[in-house]
Amino acid sequence: MPRPAIDLFKKTFGTTPRAAASAPGRVNLIGEHTDYNGGPVLPIAIAQRTTVAVGPGAPGDASVLEAVSTQFSGVARVKWQEELPKGWVAYVGGVLRELWSLEAVPFDGSVRIAVASDVPIGAGLSSSAALAVATAKALAPSLNPRQIAGVAFRAEHDHVGVRCGVMDQTIAALGKRDHALLFECASLEATQIPFDARLLLVDTGKRHDLSAGGLNQRRAECEEAVKRLKVELPELLWLASWPAEWLPRLKRALREPLRARAVHVVSETARTRFAAQLLQQRRLKQFGKLLYESHESCRRLYDCSSPELDTVVAAAKRAGALGARLTGAGWGGAAIVLVNKTDKKTIPAIQRAYERAYGRSAPITEVKPSAGAHTERV
Repeated sequence: MPRPAIDLFKKTFGTTPRAAASAPGRVNLIGEHTDYNGGPVLPIAIAQRTTVAVGPGAPGDASVLEAVSTQFSGVARVKWQEELPKGWVAYVGGVLRELWSLEAVPFDGSVRIAVASDVPIGAGLSSSAALAVATAKALAPSLNPRQIAGVAFRAEHDHVGVRCGVMDQTIAALGKRDHALLFECASLEATQIPFDARLLLVDTGKRHDLSAGGLNQRRAECEEAVKRLKVELPELLWLASWPAEWLPRLKRALREPLRARAVHVVSETARTRFAAQLLQQRRLKQFGKLLYESHESCRRLYDCSSPELDTVVAAAKRAGALGARLTGAGWGGAAIVLVNKTDKKTIPAIQRAYERAYGRSAPITEVKPSAGAHTERV
């Protein structure tokens, strides 16, 4: 869907953009909060995309960023080297700073950017990474996918201040149609795994803001757990590297809430690698059981679920769905539900339960693995 961004650029700035690119949102099948702990994740890119159209700024406007979006009113205008704006434009400014450090944009370059997206904001589908990756791809199309992912990650982590892992940016850049990506966040090893299953996405309507609170707190707790566990295992670098067979030793070494956070990460690491094996073997029933286990661990140990997400997962389980869990860090956002291709019970069951609990419906769509970032024709 490149036209809305291109048309917005022309309407706002009165000229044709020089380039455009798009990047997808993502759904993480399993591997929640393992990415910034050095563990594996198993995401897919989805069909919803963010498109960014770019062009040079007005003559004489040194280092000025002008940005406009179909989702927000007004045109933001900032000196991107001097200040980082608030809100969505901060991600664009962060990308510009990172590309400038790589000499991929001029030192005094002025830029105009128009954004259009159908990736819901705050729904746990990584709208921020889609924006950052699409911006980097549009501004520096010669960079390879790994480089694009790195630029986008540093923009969000170092400049915006979201203490995320590299999963979202990586799947947005490397996604492949009809495949999930097993990505080891410590070694950066990536394996494409065929994914042919019916997957539902349930948007709870409860939005979350990962730059404000929960995610940063959990990351700090995990870092503190590593610090204390180094007494037991001095060479430990990542929480996900703690051996699963040493969980009793871990529990003795840590107090709550660090104990619960660490048990989730170590268990989720093992679950994710096993889930990838099951997916390769097309053992969807067993794969689905791991989704339920993952959600329960997120709910009980990592304390990152929400009543809305729990309602969806419980209703899916009662209806006989193969598996269900929160996705996108939690604290609101969306849940995924794995069902048989002939299933007709799960969607109405979830809708009934959600309307009974909250007096409104929860949008449900089917999602399929889609392609990663690419340039668009202007």
